Amino acid sequence: MEWRGRRESGNVEDRRGRRVPGGVAGISGAGIVIVLVVSLLTGQNPLSLLQSMGAGTESQGAASDQPYQETPEEHELSQFVRVVLADTEDIWGKIFQDGLGRPYEKPTLVLFTDAVQSGCGSAQAQMGPFYCPADHKLYIDLGFYQELRERFGAPGDFAQAYVIAHEVGHHVQNLLGLSDKAHAAEQRAGEAGANAISVKVELQADCYAGVWAHHTEQQKHVLEQGDLEEAIGAAQAVGDDRLQMQGQGRVVPETFTHGSAEQRAHWFEAGFSSGDMNRCDTFK
Repeated sequence: MEWRGRRESGNVEDRRGRRVPGGVAGISGAGIVIVLVVSLLTGQNPLSLLQSMGAGTESQGAASDQPYQETPEEHELSQFVRVVLADTEDIWGKIFQDGLGRPYEKPTLVLFTDAVQSGCGSAQAQMGPFYCPADHKLYIDLGFYQELRERFGAPGDFAQAYVIAHEVGHHVQNLLGLSDKAHAAEQRAGEAGANAISVKVELQADCYAGVWAHHTEQQKHVLEQGDLEEAIGAAQAVGDDRLQMQGQGRVVPETFTHGSAEQRAHWFEAGFSSGDMNRCDTFK
């Protein structure tokens, strides 16, 4: 992906190095590591698992409020996510204006280390990147990208871009009122039904990430050879079946909360090939 020297978003809040009090965990997205694995092992919906943690648990956040000293690699990654966020602003801004006749509300991306306080409560970096609908913000510890490369075997800058685009997909769902509808449906459903709804929510965010990738290439021509494969590889790497095999050595489809590797790749490709968000109705 050609990203250097391009516009960076100003909607980035850098909280790296800050101390964080305890609280209720945030809502997870594409990069769940510990909470997702636990939910897969127990069959619990990850949102329900997070909420059940309750308030008052002390979070081991960064030890100091001194200015954060980033490494050269972190500096490059922070520039990269700003460029990707700027691309999502441009693409979704045009889609909302041209297709929906309404302005697009840009989310804020929060950089943090170890732990962070969000509008959904506090969250540990081990949970991976997440979107909080309460404050319309995306949260990411840049250390997750090393996890993506080394633990999940999904290297490449477009794999990293997919992570941001997926979380922005949750923001789009929130703006369209889909998140509230899905959450209400989950509350009415039993455990298995709530899991099935959660899968549809996550697959739609994957499809929206594909829509973003389609229009980014059409309008900016920044994709390089192998980029699409990188994004698909990242989507597959965080499939429930892959994570279950890694965590427990077997696959239990009824406990899926994010979709299989095949499903996640399918819906990303559906968005990428069509560029049409109307093709992303995973609830049908």
